[in-house]
Amino acid sequence: MGHLMYSNAAEYEFDDRTLAHLKVAINMKLRRQECFLMSWTNPVEKGSGRVSLWLSPNIPLVFRFSGSRAPQINEAWLRVLNELSHTPRGLVVVDEKEAEEYLARQASSQS
Repeated sequence: MGHLMYSNAAEYEFDDRTLAHLKVAINMKLRRQECFLMSWTNPVEKGSGRVSLWLSPNIPLVFRFSGSRAPQINEAWLRVLNELSHTPRGLVVVDEKEAEEYLARQASSQS
C-alpha cells in the first residue's frame, strides 16, 4: 500500500496501482494550474465514510509507494479519472473495474 500525503498534515492509503494512476491524473490537472476536488469512499475496514480533498498547485502533495516497481498505466482508467475530474463532483477515485464499467456504459449509450 502506498500513501498520498496531503499538506504535510494527513496521509491517505491507496494501493500502489491506484496511487500511480491518481498521481498521473492529479499531475495533469495541477500542471495546468487547475484546482479541483478529489473524493473517494473508505471501505469498512478503514472506517467507512467518504473523504474529499481540495487540491491546488499551492498545497504540497507527496506520493509514497511501497513497491519498488512502477505499475503499468492503464490509459483507459486514466481517461476515466480525467473525465471525472471535470465534473461538478470533481475527481472521484474509481478502481480499474469501475473505470471499465464506466466506459462500457458510455459506449452503450452512444450506440
